Amino acid sequence: MTTQTVLAAAGTVSGGEAVTFWILAPLALLGAIGMVAARNAVHSALWLVLTMLCLGVFYVVQAGPFIGLVQIIVYTGAIMMLFLFVLMLVGRGASDSLIETLRGQRIAALVLGIGFAGLVGTGLYRALAGGTVAGLTAANAEGNVQGVARLLFTKYVLAFELTSALLITAAVGAMVLAHVERRREDRMDQVATMKARFRPGNYPGPKPGPGVFATSSSVATPALLPDGRLSERSTPEILPVRELTAEDTTLKGTEK
Repeated sequence: MTTQTVLAAAGTVSGGEAVTFWILAPLALLGAIGMVAARNAVHSALWLVLTMLCLGVFYVVQAGPFIGLVQIIVYTGAIMMLFLFVLMLVGRGASDSLIETLRGQRIAALVLGIGFAGLVGTGLYRALAGGTVAGLTAANAEGNVQGVARLLFTKYVLAFELTSALLITAAVGAMVLAHVERRREDRMDQVATMKARFRPGNYPGPKPGPGVFATSSSVATPALLPDGRLSERSTPEILPVRELTAEDTTLKGTEK
């Protein structure tokens, strides 16, 4: 790719595209830095969501609506939510442990990361060096969706199937990590479950819903029993009980 070709391609950037880039590029960079710097795994995933959303908008601006929507819907909306679901299943604490279980793992990770970045950069340079910018006109001759689908299911079908297998393996691995095997003595049979349910002090029957026999359907309104008393079991303890007026406490059908 020559310098003249790059300058020619850069000169075709419209005003709206430039404004979009200068607004979203700092946000994407901020999300990437926040993902690496965040101590909480959930916060790190949310920072990555911000970066992925900005990348999706960049794809749409660069005349790639299909890959842009895939970036937002699939990667941001599905895969990242899967990551958050896995984190909640595994039960991460407020902050990850900073104690190294393997000595030298940070140095090894740094060296391997730099080596991997060098390999990717070298591969991209050798693949793009001396090439010319073809643009998306020929690739999108029949439409962007049709062009991407043709590449996915012909030239890159093997990589596409391997990626789907990788995602399924990750989901199965998350379920295996989240599974907790209970001891045989901790398992309760039907007789023990029935005795625990009807033990004195428990409430074996279904609790009345909020607003039952009341003039309001608010979840903070306690239910009224047939004799007119309030049922404390009908409202969660975390909710403040709404103050009832004389009209609310009057039994239905008895107002004058």
